[in-house]
Amino acid sequence: MWTLPNVLTLSRIVAVPLLAALLWWPSWADGYLFGFVLYCAMGITDYFDGYLARAQGAVSKLGVFLDPIADKIMVAAVILLLVGTRDSEPALIPGIHQIAALVILLREIAVSGLREFLAQLSVSVPVSKLAKWKTTLQLVALGGLILAGGLPAFPMLHDVALVALWGAAILTLITGWDYLRVGVKHMD
Repeated sequence: MWTLPNVLTLSRIVAVPLLAALLWWPSWADGYLFGFVLYCAMGITDYFDGYLARAQGAVSKLGVFLDPIADKIMVAAVILLLVGTRDSEPALIPGIHQIAALVILLREIAVSGLREFLAQLSVSVPVSKLAKWKTTLQLVALGGLILAGGLPAFPMLHDVALVALWGAAILTLITGWDYLRVGVKHMD
């Protein structure tokens, strides 16, 4: 249970409250910069926990279970904090852009439920290359939005991150549909 890959995965889960605390005050630009560094470290551990588990032959049931949960917790926490407004500051994911964030959150919940249902039928749904691109674009978009909160003097960074968020939302719909099509085949 206490393999390095599992410890890295657990560290991401434990780091989420710290990340949330750093992003809590929108007017504290340094908090967003520290949050960006922490977010990047969490992303790096996400890569290395899987890499090390495969390289060391240490893939465990706990790791397979916790890794996607750690990812979803991190993404959901960041989205909720970037959608929220506090201290009379505008949200970093404002107005209509919140639809893209909602699409991402809803897909994560739906695919998690679908995977759980299919697991009961002993049906495995492998992660597609497009889904990996979706995850990458989603993480880049959210990281860009966090960084934009730390560098308010560069509004173009915020705009580019919002475009990336919409790109991630579009890929989210496509990959969600792909998973749903596979799942429907196994439903009565």
